[in-house]
Amino acid sequence: MNIFNEKNCFKLICGAGNENTCETEKLVYVYSKAGCCFFDISANEKVFESAKNGILKAQNTGYICISTGTNDDVHLSKAKISAENCIKCGQCAEICPQNAIKDFSVIKENCVGCGRCLTVCPKNCIEKVFDKKNISERLPKSLLTLADCIELHISSDNEDEILSCWKYLNKNFRGILSICLSLQKLQNDNHKKLISQMVSDRKPYTTIIQADGNPMSGGSDDFETTRPAIEAAKIVNGLNLPVYLLVSGGTNTKTAELAKTMNVKIDGVAMGSFARKAVKEYINTEDFWTNEQIQQNAIQKAKEIILSTRFAEL
Repeated sequence: MNIFNEKNCFKLICGAGNENTCETEKLVYVYSKAGCCFFDISANEKVFESAKNGILKAQNTGYICISTGTNDDVHLSKAKISAENCIKCGQCAEICPQNAIKDFSVIKENCVGCGRCLTVCPKNCIEKVFDKKNISERLPKSLLTLADCIELHISSDNEDEILSCWKYLNKNFRGILSICLSLQKLQNDNHKKLISQMVSDRKPYTTIIQADGNPMSGGSDDFETTRPAIEAAKIVNGLNLPVYLLVSGGTNTKTAELAKTMNVKIDGVAMGSFARKAVKEYINTEDFWTNEQIQQNAIQKAKEIILSTRFAEL
């Protein structure tokens, strides 16, 4: 993929669990107009169409990556509120970055499984629910043809499940594949051996490793928030694999600078929580599509974020 040629790739993560088509279209439009050419979305046909529409409205071209995962992947989980124990304090709705809680129930298509609501519930009446499916059921067959890239999130310690998913993707998809795993997993020798094995099954530089430092933690814009992502990338550097390397999980405007300071080589930055939050006030306006000034404000903010990640130019 030529987006990696200058080691300045920026990937917008709309969210593996984000099935809000309206939000996805606006996010992709804004970041496409700002210069992004790589978009990570849910494995959902309607979401795919909304992402394509966003790119077309921006009069741009772009690559679309479909995210899927193992059965216990946090990115694919959904929050569930127990009405019996809920005291209706509203803290969960207040902290939710996706506006996924309304009238003390979860709007599933908005929920991205970040778990923030669980941390503030005084009655512990919120849980994460995993929709356990085989990868062939989780990933629509049409997307195997339409997508430019498919990303497999590895949260599991079940090696058989991981390799089964990987085998299915290699057999049924001809595009670039991505492996996403956290710092915690990358610190495990078994997972290091596993991803080395997975990469060895493919031609050089047809695979992306996305070092997901602290998944879905990119709310703040400081060095400590993004440090786990760079530490994860440092481990991947040490494996000397013929792959492209992106960082995610706490990424922000300090990510590329910290990578440069720590002498960690990366091919780009994948950004979700922070990038979505930065333009939220604009894309949530009712007149977004008719108000050119609001669009320009959002695009300018997105441009600033993308420019901050230009690793090769720092």
